[in-house]
Amino acid sequence: MIEITPVLDSRSNSPLYVQLANYIKQEILSGRIKPNEKLPSKRNLSRYLNLSLNTIQSAYEQLCAEGYVESKPRKGIFVSTFNEEIPSNQIFSQKCEPENEELKVNIKYDFNSGKVDLEHFPYSIWRKLTIQSLYQDKGELFYNGNPQGELLLREQIAKYLFASRGVRCSANQIIIGAGTQVLIGLLSLLIGKDHIYALENPGLHRTRTTLQDLGVHTISTPLDEDGININQLKNSAASVVYVTPSHQFPYGMIMPISRRMELLKWAEGKNGYIIEDDYDGEYRFKGKPIPSLQGLDTKGNVVYLGTFSKSLIPSIRISYMVLPSSLIKKYQESFTVYKQTVSRLHQDTLYRFMNDGHWQSHLNKMRTLYRKKHSTLMVSIQNYFGENAIVVGGNSGLHIVLEVKNSMKEDELISKALNVGVKVYPISIYYHCAKESLSPGVILGFGGLSETEIDIGIRLLKEVWEL
Repeated sequence: MIEITPVLDSRSNSPLYVQLANYIKQEILSGRIKPNEKLPSKRNLSRYLNLSLNTIQSAYEQLCAEGYVESKPRKGIFVSTFNEEIPSNQIFSQKCEPENEELKVNIKYDFNSGKVDLEHFPYSIWRKLTIQSLYQDKGELFYNGNPQGELLLREQIAKYLFASRGVRCSANQIIIGAGTQVLIGLLSLLIGKDHIYALENPGLHRTRTTLQDLGVHTISTPLDEDGININQLKNSAASVVYVTPSHQFPYGMIMPISRRMELLKWAEGKNGYIIEDDYDGEYRFKGKPIPSLQGLDTKGNVVYLGTFSKSLIPSIRISYMVLPSSLIKKYQESFTVYKQTVSRLHQDTLYRFMNDGHWQSHLNKMRTLYRKKHSTLMVSIQNYFGENAIVVGGNSGLHIVLEVKNSMKEDELISKALNVGVKVYPISIYYHCAKESLSPGVILGFGGLSETEIDIGIRLLKEVWEL
């Protein structure tokens, strides 16, 4: 075991975790702790140094955030391998980052809205259930399955949707697919390309790109404080509308019940469809969830889209859509020729995960975890930015929009952030035309960062944006 014997001063203004992190950094830079060496476990170091587990955790998170070590799930904390030699005489102040500005800048704090917390994924349970799927079905899963997806998984999804989102459906109405874009493509064939689709502006650009690549006529419809502008929609030639009512992307407003009822009335009058994309409806931090549009629909005008990318892991590529009776009938008559795009093994593993109660336990744990991260993000923004920035859409989901009150434009905000190893993301790409973007701002996703990383990242943004 690596010997770590720092001299820590409890009377210092510098927190103990910062002192410990700086000591380990100096040991790494001096060569006394080598690249790829494994650091002591948090519990062992806590006992050895007689420090709290939280102090050790914070020090390790600090080291991970700055790129000196990396956490390998279920293996431990390992010293990173540096592409370039870092000066061994590097002196650290009581700040959390090196003062030598000549060091090569790496992305240390990635506020990517698509990332989730992988440290808390139940690897051992998932592995056990995958093995069960492989051996207990006696090879049956190696053959092609139902084009709609595995029946047992669709039954679990139907139960979950009714209990959590008020979606009323049977397993027969559900089609599973490898991501929302795949399902959007199939849906455009089912609905027909003679329809005009209204899309939120700004809105999810991948949906817009998918539809346009398939030759679908789309029109961009602006937002107001309640979501998609209903008057603009009524005045358009659209008969299909794509919306994200539970957490509009990217601005995060939650569509109130009055606007939902207006949308349903519009769809009924048009004999058209509402595509409801509930991409991260599991996470809401204030108030109670509002029922899904699909659950309010009595005329069969709503298609409901959901995914496990935010609530489980992105790479699992399991999404689903709930079709109204008119479209599921059309699908079963003409479109079962399209084979299922998701691995049957992954589907069966997810079925077992949900059926055995692991899904609900995991979701509850992640809600608590993300609520803490969300709170850290909001407190950090308030502490460091004060009235120099506005948070938009901060009540749910795994990202916010931060509107910054300085003279910098979007591209300058992003490039300045990169200079200190912080990656933030543009809003403009979600507009049909980038020039339509309003006040300068960026998107901050917080799911893939620790609380320590969130706080450091926001502090660095405050400094580099000169707020």
